[in-house]
Amino acid sequence: MITNKYIPMENILLIEDNEALRENTAEILSLANYNVTTAENGKIGVEKAIANPPDLIICDIMMPVLDGYGVFQIISKNPTLFHIPFIFLSAKSERTDLRKGMEMGADDYITKPFSDSELINAIRTRLEKVKIHQSQGGKTIDTWHQIISDLGTKDEMYKTLEEHDVIEYKKKQIVYSEGQHPNKLYFIEAGKVKIYKTSDGGKELITSLLSPGDFFGHIPLIENNIYEEFAETLEESSIRIIPRKEFEHLLTNNQEVALKVIKLLANNIAEKEQQLVALAYHSLRKRVADALLTLKKKYAKENEGHFSMSISREDLANIAGTATESLIRTLSDFKNEKLIEIKDGKITILEERKLTNLFN
Repeated sequence: MITNKYIPMENILLIEDNEALRENTAEILSLANYNVTTAENGKIGVEKAIANPPDLIICDIMMPVLDGYGVFQIISKNPTLFHIPFIFLSAKSERTDLRKGMEMGADDYITKPFSDSELINAIRTRLEKVKIHQSQGGKTIDTWHQIISDLGTKDEMYKTLEEHDVIEYKKKQIVYSEGQHPNKLYFIEAGKVKIYKTSDGGKELITSLLSPGDFFGHIPLIENNIYEEFAETLEESSIRIIPRKEFEHLLTNNQEVALKVIKLLANNIAEKEQQLVALAYHSLRKRVADALLTLKKKYAKENEGHFSMSISREDLANIAGTATESLIRTLSDFKNEKLIEIKDGKITILEERKLTNLFN
């Protein structure tokens, strides 16, 4: 006797007022092995989402009772639903509608008519991103929301988190400096930040590269000590500010949550230990190769071909722990060996495997 075993299906909520389209789309998703719940208008859709939170929401924009924008606003303010991937569905193709949906914070936007593969690929991409974030320990603001929601005063803490300021920083702007007293925890919404130390002679050593989803400035808060490093933006960045008192309240009033936060915020210790070993024992070529691969690991976009990035030679040298002149000579060697390409200020990695195996 043969029995079929199915992988647990993700739950999708489809909110669409057109009956024919709603039924046809639900059938397509069911055939793709998704468990589908449907709603004929926004109000019913919100009620079903609250009663049984799905793994992903697909929502039409133009609907009676409550339109798609209204649905998204309600979902995004609900502490149990805000993290759910949200895809707008609309017959309108004007750029203003696309811009409005994405500026509100939606994950994707599909224009009708759409193909089966376009719909399935959009859903799969969003669900895979959720799995990746979860496998990385949840280094996103969603995880901070989840940690906050573990507290008894969930609604109060969630409201407080929503009210946190987001500050816009220009490129090469100092976020904090060595010797200052900390009073904030920082979270990167958008952009790139470098953390570095300086020698008595003023030479920099970059100890961390940060990207959207990273917290920083936490160690001085935990140790109740001054900053022993600098934080500076590598490009225009949006950084959320979390008050020190709230962070300390979180750590001191809930042991389980404190352990989660400490684990979340201290995940770069092993990387720094590896960096020290590399500086002590690796050759110049290996250190430069590692610096390039570190950039790729931190900043490569999903499904990107050859990784390419603009970065100053000084910053790259400070990552590799070498003089700028030595870095430039090594990059020139890599270029001649066709391991990388340098054009218009950008460095493109052509042979990642060879760089990975480069020890001499």
